[in-house]
Amino acid sequence: MSVWWFITTLAITAFFSSPAYAYDSNPLQDICVAVNDTQASVFVNGKICKDPNLAKADDFFVSGLNVSGSAVPGFGFASKFVNVNNMPGLNSLGISIARADLEPQGLVPLHTHPRATELMTVLEGTVYSGFLVPDAVSFFKSRLFSKILNPGDVFVFPIGLMHFQYNLGRKKATMLASYNSQNPGIVTIPSSMSTSNPPIISDVLAKGFQLSTTEIAELQKKFS
Repeated sequence: MSVWWFITTLAITAFFSSPAYAYDSNPLQDICVAVNDTQASVFVNGKICKDPNLAKADDFFVSGLNVSGSAVPGFGFASKFVNVNNMPGLNSLGISIARADLEPQGLVPLHTHPRATELMTVLEGTVYSGFLVPDAVSFFKSRLFSKILNPGDVFVFPIGLMHFQYNLGRKKATMLASYNSQNPGIVTIPSSMSTSNPPIISDVLAKGFQLSTTEIAELQKKFS
């Protein structure tokens, strides 16, 4: 009996004391402020570090998250990201944050973050949000996990899964999202397929969406 108690205690202790890891690789030094060098001949998984002795407080600082970001035409939402591209001190730390503002009936369309899980908190408004999980039996189907969220509610979107946010209310909705990556990336499903460069041939899209090539051309025109 005492042996099983010891094994159980050891397992529980190991679980709760194990470190939590970001999706990105763990840093190998205290700070690694990114250098945006477009002429660099060496590329790394992340960004090149500047000399730590040249780092300054502004490398770890960004202001303006208290105001709305850039509006996306046609969808009724605006977004603002704080990631390694505008806060170089985030390099190798495995975190970033974003703000999204939705007008009434505004939509953040189906999209994925290929390198991060997203944890979203609603600050204002009423937001219908959800993500899709592929069906285990048929890859033609998926399972929807969705909730209607109010201020103070938190919802998580697992890494790489398609998800959306829609403002159900009559006033603006505001959300903050945190990611376990310094550069989570974003792929918006409708526009990515319709406006790729070079373009996907119409027959492929028509067959995939079960539409005519004329209807596909109309879709491409809308997103262009």
